[in-house]
Amino acid sequence: MLIAHLLGRSTLRAGLPRVRPSFFWATRSRWCSDTAKGADMIRSRAQIKRVLCVAEKNDAAKGISEIMSGGRARRNVTVTMTSVSGHLLGLEFKAPFQKWHSCNPVLLFDAEVEKYCPDNMIQIKRTLEKEARQCQALIIWTDCDREGENIGFEIIDVCKAVKPSLQIFRAKFSEITPNSIRRACETLTEPNCNISDAVDVRQELDLRIGASFTRFQTLRLQKIFPESLANQLISYGSCQFPTLGFVVERFKAIQAFIPETFYKIKVLHEVEEDSVEFSWKRNRLFHHTACLVLYQICMEDPIATVTSVTSKPKSKWRPLPLDTVELEKLASRKLRINAKETMKIAEKLYTQGFISYPRTETNIFPANLPLTPLVEQQAQSPEWGTFAQRVLDQPGGPNPRQGKNSDQAHPPIHPTKYTNMLQGNEARVYEFIVRHFLACVSQDALGQETVVEIEIAQEKFSASGLMIIARNYLDVYPYERWSTKLIPVYEQGSQFQPSAIEMVDGQTSPPQLLTEADLISLMEKHGIGTDATHADHIETIKSRMYVGLTADQRFLPGELGMGLVEGYNSMGYEMSKPNLRAELEADLKLVSEGRKDKRSVLQHHIQKYKTVFMESVRKAKKLDEALSPYLGAAHELPEAAQQDMEIHLPVRKCPNCGRDMVLKKKKEGNSKFLTCVGFPACKTAVWFPDTVLEVSRDDSICPTCQPSPIHMLKFKFRRGSVPPMMPLELVGCIGGCDETLREVLDLKYLRGGGGSRGPGDAAGRNGGGGAGDDPLSPRLPRPQPPRPPLPPVPAWTPQPRPPPGGSGVGVDASSDAIVCNCGQDALLLTVRKDGPNQGRQFYKCSSGTCNFFLWADQPSQQGAPQQSRGPPLSAQRSPQPPRPSLGFGNTSGGSRGHDASAAGHMGQAMCNCNDNAVTRTVQKDGPNKGRMFHTCGKPRDQQCGFFQWADENVPPPGGFRGFNAGGDGGKKARKTMGDDAANRPPAAKKPRTCGICHMPGHTRVTCPQR
Repeated sequence: MLIAHLLGRSTLRAGLPRVRPSFFWATRSRWCSDTAKGADMIRSRAQIKRVLCVAEKNDAAKGISEIMSGGRARRNVTVTMTSVSGHLLGLEFKAPFQKWHSCNPVLLFDAEVEKYCPDNMIQIKRTLEKEARQCQALIIWTDCDREGENIGFEIIDVCKAVKPSLQIFRAKFSEITPNSIRRACETLTEPNCNISDAVDVRQELDLRIGASFTRFQTLRLQKIFPESLANQLISYGSCQFPTLGFVVERFKAIQAFIPETFYKIKVLHEVEEDSVEFSWKRNRLFHHTACLVLYQICMEDPIATVTSVTSKPKSKWRPLPLDTVELEKLASRKLRINAKETMKIAEKLYTQGFISYPRTETNIFPANLPLTPLVEQQAQSPEWGTFAQRVLDQPGGPNPRQGKNSDQAHPPIHPTKYTNMLQGNEARVYEFIVRHFLACVSQDALGQETVVEIEIAQEKFSASGLMIIARNYLDVYPYERWSTKLIPVYEQGSQFQPSAIEMVDGQTSPPQLLTEADLISLMEKHGIGTDATHADHIETIKSRMYVGLTADQRFLPGELGMGLVEGYNSMGYEMSKPNLRAELEADLKLVSEGRKDKRSVLQHHIQKYKTVFMESVRKAKKLDEALSPYLGAAHELPEAAQQDMEIHLPVRKCPNCGRDMVLKKKKEGNSKFLTCVGFPACKTAVWFPDTVLEVSRDDSICPTCQPSPIHMLKFKFRRGSVPPMMPLELVGCIGGCDETLREVLDLKYLRGGGGSRGPGDAAGRNGGGGAGDDPLSPRLPRPQPPRPPLPPVPAWTPQPRPPPGGSGVGVDASSDAIVCNCGQDALLLTVRKDGPNQGRQFYKCSSGTCNFFLWADQPSQQGAPQQSRGPPLSAQRSPQPPRPSLGFGNTSGGSRGHDASAAGHMGQAMCNCNDNAVTRTVQKDGPNKGRMFHTCGKPRDQQCGFFQWADENVPPPGGFRGFNAGGDGGKKARKTMGDDAANRPPAAKKPRTCGICHMPGHTRVTCPQR
């Protein structure tokens, strides 16, 4: 043990009066497990010349300093006592997210937060920094609860920022009395970071959850119900909503209650001046006829026989020690003071030194707490002093009734010294605490109960009487009553004629509206909030006008409160139920005990509430429908306003400005486009072609593309608009690694050569495009410097599947045999049926399993080798070895050209297996019917997935320049891609395509990329 006797002068800062007495300060080291470290601590403590003590409130600092300045002097040490005023720092979103319209509320679940010093605390912060620079040690004297521990760490952070070498100590105390303060000085410990972490988690969750839901429902409902909610803040809190839910649930139970009529028999017996009512053992019946039969039987033989007379001692137990919840409930019931006012008064009494710490969950007095001195102080009272003396004189002295709960931090609430200087509600609350304490440490009230049982026609009835023998605690505790009930003397076996036998009826009654005490009991039972926050949550739902109070101080839900609870409950997530918050409170307790990690708990609950939020936004109309009966007809939101309220989750970072890119709906139609949230400052966008019927964000993330995360997208394509080997529904990446998807979607913002990006654009180095690639911006042709070919990227490989309608028909590369979709030789048959095709030959599957069909007189559409379509054979020969194709013909968009000698002859196209590809023709109805393509010639279960349109692989005369090279080069190349078009096999007429995006269905005038 290390005991240091320090002499010094104590000065009060931050508005406190100055005093210059000496004081006694002793410390004991309990937090140096290592001997060497402990020795260093002893030496460092010996060097302490100046100490800064910081309390949580001004009154507490004053009381502590007065006690500490009364000791003996051994050494000269200067001690400065000051205080903060609650939390020194606040938590807030960083600047881009602070304004209500700065972002979509869903982004607040992941937005960066930071601690800051509010304007009204800056002067206190400067005072702490100034004093800390001159001190060697800091002692935290904040309240010993979660919030106090967190405030202590805020003080530590501020002080150590200006003096990192500052030694930190924590004083633990439960009351501001000389004994408690000295004990705290002798047992200085280390601050508990786990307890502070629990508060950090709660603060961050409350900020994120409250801000996101509050912004969402306020901005939406103010527009939906402008007459009723135009200027009203519609707040949400994960504690206040379950609290509101309890009130609404009770009100709806009363509304749904259907009273039932019941019947019972009662017996009256009058003896001289006394009248006794005997109660029926059956209590009551809900069947009138049954009760009537029993009543008539009793009336036929109305003589009562006493079957039993028993007398036994009966006790009325004295109250348990007082904890915070009981204080709030009893003050509300007995004193008619609401919980918020009660706790405000109790904290003031505590800082003045009249009572112990009022925020405690303990209802067991610890064995080391001397109760006799506390009772002796109350003996001087003219009102309860006599009873206090009786407690001291009773055998064994003060004998408290013990409860079962202990928070291992503070004792039950009790008076610490006597005063008669208080007035108003302060005096009433202090008197209640004193009387409760004295009643708790006295004795139970004692009585004698007599129970008489009688029988009439085999129906049993009973009555009871009570004689009080010793009132004991009731003499000092007027908040409870126990009255004597006199009955005549009956003897077992005797008989008497009842004065009356009556059959009476009544009705069941609904439950009553909740009182504040009832509401606090429900919050405690279901784990909503803590003993320190119950009153605040109740006050919040009152101030928001979610609930009101009746004349007898019972809670009645308002129209807004009713609608909100019904709306959220109808969504399926019972947000007004206590389950979500109760789980959080349980996890916070585990964090404070060091049994769970702060970050994991935080992320778990952020994701849980984020899921609930997204579902709530998706079903927001249910909220409108629930509120309509209370607030009037809902106004229809304009489409622009609805789109603003939609949740747009980030897909990837913009390659131009680094902000999020999200999916949004086009102004016309239901199709979507990918755009940067920085619009209009950043115009980077991806306009999906009309062939994309649906697109949505997938939760999976591409493992290849950078900068991560780049979310995959779910696509649904129009039938016939994609290569036959490609599924109509797929999940793909638009980050650049998916070669096939790049070509199908024509992702120009990923192209190195397309667009008008200026030189030096960083976006071009990471595979993305800049503002110049935005299809919305005008495309001006400009010379492009030669660019090296793009490196090979992992390509999406469609799984081989039989295309419906025989779209995969083809011819073996080495023969003219017709092959069906099964890979077998097709069967040649002749039409026998009368009609225009009678006698015409056709091919079909020999086994009849693949639905293959082809007219025999149209062999050119079967994809037989068509050497006439390509340039002369000599042009196809090349000294360079052929290389496998990477997929579609225009994969690079101008950044990579195809050697004419490697792709001149259709029959010599190479698949990904480095083998000769085969040529087939699309037979399925659609814009590509009759169009020829190259594919792998292996059986279906062995194919490599290679695909290439045959008519996009023919070089134009004079050399192949590459598609989309130099802005419009791609269009020119396609227009001049060969004079041998007359030699092509007949094909279906292609629909007219747009001159900008080259997609069918519209023209340049109506192009969405214009």
